[in-house]
Amino acid sequence: MTDITADLARTLVADQFPHWADLPIRPVQRQGWDNRTFRLGEDLTVRLPSGAAYVPAIAKEDRHLPALAQHLPIPIPEPVATGRPTEAYPHPWSIRRWLPGTPLADAEDIDQHQFALDLAAILRTLRSVPIEGPAGGAHSFHRGCHPSAYADHVQNALRTLEGTIDTRACQVIWDQAMATVWARPGVWFHGDIAVGNLLTEGGRLSALIDFGTCGTGDPACDLQIAWTYFTGPARRAFRDAVGLDEDTWARARGWTLWKALIMVAGTPGPEADTQARILADVIADPLA
Repeated sequence: MTDITADLARTLVADQFPHWADLPIRPVQRQGWDNRTFRLGEDLTVRLPSGAAYVPAIAKEDRHLPALAQHLPIPIPEPVATGRPTEAYPHPWSIRRWLPGTPLADAEDIDQHQFALDLAAILRTLRSVPIEGPAGGAHSFHRGCHPSAYADHVQNALRTLEGTIDTRACQVIWDQAMATVWARPGVWFHGDIAVGNLLTEGGRLSALIDFGTCGTGDPACDLQIAWTYFTGPARRAFRDAVGLDEDTWARARGWTLWKALIMVAGTPGPEADTQARILADVIADPLA
């Protein structure tokens, strides 16, 4: 895989967008999995997919983010330019407007209850956006589809973790998710509502970034943050405010179970410890 560095980003910008060649380039502090992101001057970012699987997001975001931005009350990424593949870097890449703010993962003094209400309102608005979008599928890593797309992952993880976790409780949660479907027309979903993709200013939600897994379909995938971040009364407030039914929450719990299981089963280290805590919350879920 190509080593994605600031020097590579600097070369790509200089070759393809020479009018920005003099701007300083530096990595952003918190990097995602799908892309490597670099600050370009003060107002722009360079975003390079980390592998071929993430390339479809470039064209999808270029097409749909400007339209979505017209309907959402907080900023989302604004595409500015799209770079072409080269011998040094084999994928298309993008330049976006820089959005200020602190990722929720790094923010302090957050009022979880208020944040739950703010995020729920944004997700309700996103679901109501009246423009056509791509149905969930491979481009969204099956977000927006039924969680059964990952049934084999769940069963393999349960076999691996037998005797170390309550696999019977996990199977019950998974079976409940499998027994429901989204029977209504598809709605817009973000696909990765996570603490790294929610920006904050003054303790409030200020921007929503990284729409690489967005599309239209079942919005259950956008509810995982109920267990991955919110706790206690804030989790209940989020559930009440987001305006979705019991079946959708059963699938959301299934989505969260899937991610936690595969991480605990296959990723040693601090991330596995975090996911083990999430798995315990999913099993003991007071909302169920």
